[in-house]
Amino acid sequence: MNTSLYIAKRYLFSHKKMHAINIISGISMLGVFVGSAALFIILSGFNGLEGVVLSLYSNFTPEIRIEPAKGKTFDPNTPYFKALRKDARVFSFTDVLQDKVLIRYNDRPFIATIEGVSDEFLNNKGLDSLTENGSFTLHAKGADQAVIGATVQNSLAVSIKDPFGNQIEVWTPRRKAVTSFNPLDDFNHLSIPVSGVFSVQQDFDGIVVTPIAFTRELLDEPVNVSALNINFKKGTDLPPVLTEIKEKAGSNYIVKDRYQQNENLYKILNNEGLSVYMILTFVVIIAIFNIIGSLTMLVMDKQKDIAILTGLGAGKRIIQGIFFYEGMMISGIGCVSGLVAGLIFCILQKVYGFIKMGSALTVMDAYPVEIHPLDILVVLGTVMTIAVIASAISARLSVKTLGEIKNEL
Repeated sequence: MNTSLYIAKRYLFSHKKMHAINIISGISMLGVFVGSAALFIILSGFNGLEGVVLSLYSNFTPEIRIEPAKGKTFDPNTPYFKALRKDARVFSFTDVLQDKVLIRYNDRPFIATIEGVSDEFLNNKGLDSLTENGSFTLHAKGADQAVIGATVQNSLAVSIKDPFGNQIEVWTPRRKAVTSFNPLDDFNHLSIPVSGVFSVQQDFDGIVVTPIAFTRELLDEPVNVSALNINFKKGTDLPPVLTEIKEKAGSNYIVKDRYQQNENLYKILNNEGLSVYMILTFVVIIAIFNIIGSLTMLVMDKQKDIAILTGLGAGKRIIQGIFFYEGMMISGIGCVSGLVAGLIFCILQKVYGFIKMGSALTVMDAYPVEIHPLDILVVLGTVMTIAVIASAISARLSVKTLGEIKNEL
C-alpha cells in the first residue's frame, strides 16, 4: 500500500480520543457535504423548472415552423407543401394566419395578435394543461369560438361563463380601400364568443386563437397563410427532417425548429443555469478551502510524527503525499456523501412532492426536479478539481517548515 495514503487514513480514521483537529476536519467534511448536496439539488431543481417552462412552450410552439422569407403571408398550396401534408411522419400540419388586431369588450380596447389556426392545431393534447378557465374549444354547435390569452383576459375582464356576454369584437383595417364618409367603413370587424382562457408566458398571453376560417374572413385573406406549423410522430429524427425541408422548400421560406423559434428563451435559460452553477461553485470553493486551515493545524499537531518519518528516511514527497491524500479523502467523502444525500432528496421530491409551490399554481403544485446523470459528473468533477488544488496547497505548506521541525527536535 502507498505509505502516504496509509498514514493519511490512520490520521483521518483514528480511533483514539477526539482532538480539536478531528473536529475541524469533520467540519470541513460537513462543509463539502452541504456544498455538494446543495449544488446537485439546485441544479436538479433548475432542470425541473427548465423542463416545465420548455414543455409549456412546446405545447404552443410546433417542432418545425415554416414562414415566408419576405412579406407576411404566402400560398401554402405548392406541390411540395401538399406532399408534405401527406408525409407519413407528420402528426399534425396546421395552417396559421395571424396579424395584429384591436379587441373590444364592453367598450374596453386591447391590441392583440389574432392567430387563426386549422383544426389540426387541436391535435395537441397539451393544450388542456394551458387552459386556466373554460375550455380550449374553437367550434361549438356549428359556431366559431375563440380562446384568449391571460393578458387579454386581464385587460378586458371577459366573462367566460356568461353565454350572452362573452362576445368580443375584433377590428382590423380593410386591405382594400373603401371610399366612405364614415371612418368605421375603413375597418373590418366581427364578433366571436370566447370559450376559454389560456396562459403560457407573456410572449403568448396576448394572443387570441380562432378558427382560420374566421380569421380569413376578418383579414380578407382567402388563400394565403402566415406560417405552417408541423409536428411529427414520436421517434422521428428531427434534425435531418429540418435539413430536408429547408432544402426542398427553397430560399423563399424560413424553416425554424423549436430552439430557433424561442431562441431568446433558450439563451436566458442557459445563462441562468450557468449563473446558478458559478454561484454555487463559489460556495463549494469556500467550503473546500477550509480544508487548508484544518490540514495546516494537522501539520502543527503532527510535527513530531513528521520529524520521526523524516529520520526514518521519508522524503518531502512522502510527507506532502500524506497531507494531500488527507485533503482528498476529506473532500471525496464529503462530496460522495453529499451527492448521495442530494440524489435521495431529489428522488423523494419527485415521487412525493413534499415541497410545494402553492395551490394557486395550476401548472404544477410541487417544485419540479429532474435528475440528469451529467449533473452528478459535473458536481463530482467540480468538487474534486477544487479539492486537488486545495490539497496541493496544503501539501506544499506541510514541508515548508520541515527544516525548523528537525532543528527543534
